[in-house]
Amino acid sequence: MKGTERLQKVVHGYHSVGFMLVMVVMMVVVYFYGDNSNTEISFDVTGDTEILEDHSFEGCDFFNGSWVYDNTSRPLYKERHCSFMVDDYSCEKFGRKDFEYQFWKWQPHGCHLPRFNGTALLEKLRDKRVVFVGDSLGKNHWVSLLCLIDSWILEPSHKVAEWHGSLITFKASEYNVSIDFYWEPLLVESNCDDPVKHRVHDRIMQIESIERHAKQWINADILIFDSYTWWLEPNMTLLWGSFENPKRTSVESRRVTRYEMALRTWSNWLDTHLDREKTRMFFISLSPDHKEGGDWGKTMGENCFNETQPITEEGYWGKGSDTDLMRTAQSAVQDLEKKGLNIKLLNITQLSQYRKDGHPSIYKRHWVPPTKLELANPVQYADCVHWCLPGVPDIWNEILYAYIRYNI
Repeated sequence: MKGTERLQKVVHGYHSVGFMLVMVVMMVVVYFYGDNSNTEISFDVTGDTEILEDHSFEGCDFFNGSWVYDNTSRPLYKERHCSFMVDDYSCEKFGRKDFEYQFWKWQPHGCHLPRFNGTALLEKLRDKRVVFVGDSLGKNHWVSLLCLIDSWILEPSHKVAEWHGSLITFKASEYNVSIDFYWEPLLVESNCDDPVKHRVHDRIMQIESIERHAKQWINADILIFDSYTWWLEPNMTLLWGSFENPKRTSVESRRVTRYEMALRTWSNWLDTHLDREKTRMFFISLSPDHKEGGDWGKTMGENCFNETQPITEEGYWGKGSDTDLMRTAQSAVQDLEKKGLNIKLLNITQLSQYRKDGHPSIYKRHWVPPTKLELANPVQYADCVHWCLPGVPDIWNEILYAYIRYNI
């Protein structure tokens, strides 16, 4: 009997200690999270603490805000630890020594972006196919997403990327998720369609032909389109008929006109062929460059080279961002919405305008080695179009994550 009483006292003591520990945990959690409007605390019957995201960001304008320096929670991943990083965006690998560009967080006015959770995203995408369709900035966006989810998939064999011509397929086998990138810089068919040999200035596009591309992504559950930078070439040829047909008809046209014609071909195809019940689409607005330093107070002819801080002027807008093309894309998206397609324009332009510090500049792999003259004047070959990773495209993906997780 005495032994039983002694055992009961011991058990009672352990329960008391356990209860006190649970109460301490509860007090600490409430202390740290009690005033956070974006978080609510719940305790399940086992005493485990669970942080549940509240949906108070609904109705928030994600695209209107400011950049806040945050060296506590940023970056969301390390360049050298990302299994899918490519040399085009590997600024640290190619010699960049200032790393402040990795620590800026986008803060919308009046609300917060939900915290990125790779497991939650992969669960949401279970048994689905996502396809990024576009140019190298679309690829920049796609690589950023792979890097964001990379560390959430612990087993290396459960995450594989494979090349299939213009299509790069990433598979997360545990979730049966495919997140792909398809090279299609002008949306319609063109002489720039080779994913490797596409650097041509004499651009020719079959303005009414998209079928060869579209059949590669027609079965996707989520489509993310981008198409802007490749339209800035001053002279482009529009083609009716095939490249092989010697009787082909070709004309040259204004930038906005040809962009509008290509988007019409794109939207007509979607309207006719897309499964409205299955597929959700996003169109990414133009990604701005920082080629003209005079826009933010530098000497004309300078650019993003050696820039290490964002632009702080509220509403800053660079001359290189074509508002006519933006309005054309917005109109095409609105027309598709009116026709019952599930599409959203993600207007990442303004928030990206501020980040003159976020480009690779000279710190990347160069497909064509710089000349001696360029090496003597690095401004001449600085890349002020693409983005270092970690960096600005991570924010595009945090916004995309919010829409996919809570609005699909």
